[in-house]
Amino acid sequence: MSVVRMNITLPQDLAKELDKIAGSKKKSRFIAKTLQEKIARIKADEIQRHLEEGYKARTEEGRKIAKEFEAIDLEGWDEY
Repeated sequence: MSVVRMNITLPQDLAKELDKIAGSKKKSRFIAKTLQEKIARIKADEIQRHLEEGYKARTEEGRKIAKEFEAIDLEGWDEY
């Protein structure tokens, strides 16, 4: 895997927390892993949102189709 060197700016308190959690020599690895997890979550949320939108659209479409065929569906059924 190729790597890219970046220069980033963080608030001082966040940088101190990073030092405490990741240690002074493992910050890059910690940041890379954290970013990968966050990006994966964002992508999963986006897929979920698209699925929900599609489901809602299909639900409305299904209701319209059911309404169109309601009379035909009920033909031949005894009334109770």
